[in-house]
Amino acid sequence: MSAQAEKLDLCDPLWSALHAQAEELARVEPSLASFVHATILTHEKLEDALSYHLARKIGGDDVSPMLAREIFEEAMAADPAIGDAVRSDLSAVFERDPACHSYLDAFLFYKGFLALQCYRVAHWLWQHDRQPLALFMQGRISERFAVDIHPAARIGRGIMMDHATGIVIGETAVVEDDVSMLHGVTLGGTGKEKGDRHPKVRRGVLISAGAKILGNIEIGEYSRVGAGSVVLKSVPPGCTVAGVPARVIGCAGSERPSQTMNQIIESFEPDYQI
Repeated sequence: MSAQAEKLDLCDPLWSALHAQAEELARVEPSLASFVHATILTHEKLEDALSYHLARKIGGDDVSPMLAREIFEEAMAADPAIGDAVRSDLSAVFERDPACHSYLDAFLFYKGFLALQCYRVAHWLWQHDRQPLALFMQGRISERFAVDIHPAARIGRGIMMDHATGIVIGETAVVEDDVSMLHGVTLGGTGKEKGDRHPKVRRGVLISAGAKILGNIEIGEYSRVGAGSVVLKSVPPGCTVAGVPARVIGCAGSERPSQTMNQIIESFEPDYQI
């Protein structure tokens, strides 16, 4: 290991691993070497590489990639918690997605991870009274990644959005730490009501593909929402709900459903309706 690699490992083990994986990819796939060097290997830290990568995805005619990069860098420098969340999200994808074989895969190619990091910057802009730019960012995220997250929504760390296409998260939604959700998930309202009107998803929840959770309701910690379900009432902690409308059909199947990622429901006999 080189002195530089040892320094990277001591300062930031995840960045060191990502850097080493990028070096290997550049070696074995020459056609991607220039892309990998520009995106990762020329940067000194993960935040710099991510700012560059996201700016190339989000930048365009209206806001140039160079200006977009300045915005990303400003937010990450001002709020170190963004970088902490990035690392937790990257680890979550690598640990929970069997199709993800390295940190590098998620960082370069997984649009759920990339959309979430763009949202984090848009959320920072929203909190600092730059709402028009935050909404512009929301629109670009939707166009680029097919993920629509309102910048005022509050999302924790260690989040995995698998596949991510069609995910919609409303303005007053809350998603706590260590939540996993798949494509087609909606955390929405029930109509034209104003104020606090979106779901509150507690820690460790698994939301399966195509689930719709509507209204200012609470999804209890370490619970599980079955694929295609429509959830209109609060869900107790540690339970599995499924159906249209959703009903409690049993326990969550594990202590950490968002990490085990088991979407198979053995029984469809409802214990009681929620």
